Amino acid sequence: MKGQIRKALSGFYYIESEGTTYQTRARGNFRNRKITPLVGDQVVFESSNLTDGYLLEVLPRKNELVRPPVANVDTGVIVISLVEPAFSFNLLDRFLVTLEYKDIEPVIYLSKLDLMPDDTLAKLITKRYEAIGYQVIASPDEEANQRALFRIFASGLTVFMGQSGAGKSTLLNKLVPELELATGEISESLGRGKHTTRHVELLPIAGGLVADTPGFSSIDFLDIESRELPRLFPEFVQAAPLCKFRECMHIKEPGCEVKRRVEEGSIAVSRYEDYQQFLEEIEKRRPVYRKKK
Repeated sequence: MKGQIRKALSGFYYIESEGTTYQTRARGNFRNRKITPLVGDQVVFESSNLTDGYLLEVLPRKNELVRPPVANVDTGVIVISLVEPAFSFNLLDRFLVTLEYKDIEPVIYLSKLDLMPDDTLAKLITKRYEAIGYQVIASPDEEANQRALFRIFASGLTVFMGQSGAGKSTLLNKLVPELELATGEISESLGRGKHTTRHVELLPIAGGLVADTPGFSSIDFLDIESRELPRLFPEFVQAAPLCKFRECMHIKEPGCEVKRRVEEGSIAVSRYEDYQQFLEEIEKRRPVYRKKK
């Protein structure tokens, strides 16, 4: 039979097929072939009953994320807090670059607006990222935000992602109260949220599937090469045809249109500084050596 992995927990894969969920285990040869089945995978499996099936084959993926481990994602909703934990342009840009690299549509959701003394920061973030072309959900009207999210959910497989304590599970509980997802308070000693979501599961919401995923505080660029990075900033891609050199890296080259736009203010300084930092991280990354197959 064919189906989709909806949940992975304690070595079991829960596969949805024609409205029925089957509990399965992966055949031993998956480990030998270095294949890790992921939530969201379309798979082939066999099962004589609902609790004792075997996963036989993982079908080709259109993309996959490592953190969180989900495959075949259409949209990534970055839930990023304005306060507790404090907002970070750098962290937001890390999420955006990761989603761009995986060809996943990013959506920015600003959480905890009600804890801010005014809307100055929210308006700044919204203006900056909408100018690039990203959808930003940051209305003081919670119902308007919920309607926007439901429209996104209906379009396919959506991943909720963001730093620990940003309020992902709290938000999903407001959207679908019957989920009763575990939520945790901010740890004062760490300044970030406790990791209340411990596995990835696809939840059917509004005609689509939504993954609530463990929060985390940092993202490392393990696969992106330095030459690929400029293409992951949409405003750089727009400016690049006017650069003097075709493969301009927008660092030291003369006649760089990206640097000119940064100077004139049409490309945000924070975005350019994050680009420089990410590029340095990638170039200093230790090489990964893989054995020949």
